[in-house]
Amino acid sequence: MRIGVPTEIKNNEYRVGMTPSGAADLTANGHEVLIQKGAGNGSGFADDEYTAVGARILPDADAVYDAADMIVKVKEPIEADLARLKDGQLLFTYLHLAPVPDLTASLMKKKITGVAYETITDERRRTLPLLTPMSEVAGRMSVHVGAYYLHKPNNGRGVLLGGVPGVLPADVAIIGGGVVGTNAAKMAVGLGARVTILDNNLDRLRQLDDIFRGTIQTLASNAAHIAEAVRRSDLLIGGVLIPGAAAPKLVTRDMIRDMKKGAVIVDVAIDQGGCVETAHPTTHSDPVYEVDGVVHYCVANMPGAVPRTSTIALTNATLPYTRLLANLGFEKAVRQNPGLAEGVNVYKGEITYEAVATSQERKYTELSKLL
Repeated sequence: MRIGVPTEIKNNEYRVGMTPSGAADLTANGHEVLIQKGAGNGSGFADDEYTAVGARILPDADAVYDAADMIVKVKEPIEADLARLKDGQLLFTYLHLAPVPDLTASLMKKKITGVAYETITDERRRTLPLLTPMSEVAGRMSVHVGAYYLHKPNNGRGVLLGGVPGVLPADVAIIGGGVVGTNAAKMAVGLGARVTILDNNLDRLRQLDDIFRGTIQTLASNAAHIAEAVRRSDLLIGGVLIPGAAAPKLVTRDMIRDMKKGAVIVDVAIDQGGCVETAHPTTHSDPVYEVDGVVHYCVANMPGAVPRTSTIALTNATLPYTRLLANLGFEKAVRQNPGLAEGVNVYKGEITYEAVATSQERKYTELSKLL
């Protein structure tokens, strides 16, 4: 199979869909790997590292899309990418389709086979193995950026996250006790903050209480508890996930009005629409805005700011699935691996992931009926 890896063109996105070690693995399996010139530069991978393992460097994105059977990316395609995708082409990347019906429609019109990293499941563990590494990165980053924007020169409250002897530390509220929330809590606890995690799964809260050995507070998630935690917080982190679906708006505008002036919100769920009513996507070049005196950081590709770490972590997880698709072809691969089949969001002009169809009030078609 011919596997194309174009340069990411989303604002301040420096990750790349394949490392040289991944290219080496695929070329050893008899596949042709086509890398756009300079695609790996942002993550510290030079073109000659790819050619040294048998990959071929192509001069521009047009050449990559035109020659490839499968496109391997990091972020969802934007307008320029969509124009280059060939009808029926296999696209393997993060898609996050639920909150973007226009993108879904474009992929359906071209009958793109869209396999989304974020909905592939590990059938044994019922986890999301390709979403997990970036959730780990984003969760840890959320505390870094939150602490930074709490600085007064950044219009924050002027609060040091861990306080000092004689001064109380900052209050950090984390909505969602999954991978994002757990990694955010690790960083916040490590910096000495007072941390509260809210989740609607009591078993998960029990696990978190055991993991953190009493160094955090846990709260069952309901409207009253969320409102109180939001009101008290200096830093609010949104880490809510419903696989494939738009994130629920758990933090309302009224709750934001009750927050402390200069408090900071980091809505990590923004790539699925965000769990804060006042949140809208921002970029690394213009990352924050204020609503009612509260600083909002809503960058949709947070891990893109640390591309070396993020690319390696992501491709460690994606490579086995890329190899499977390349070795077996799409239809045989998804028949053999039900977890990979869960990643198919659009196929033959139909939506094949139910949560996406429900979010967009569109028709859902079972993948098995199209194979």
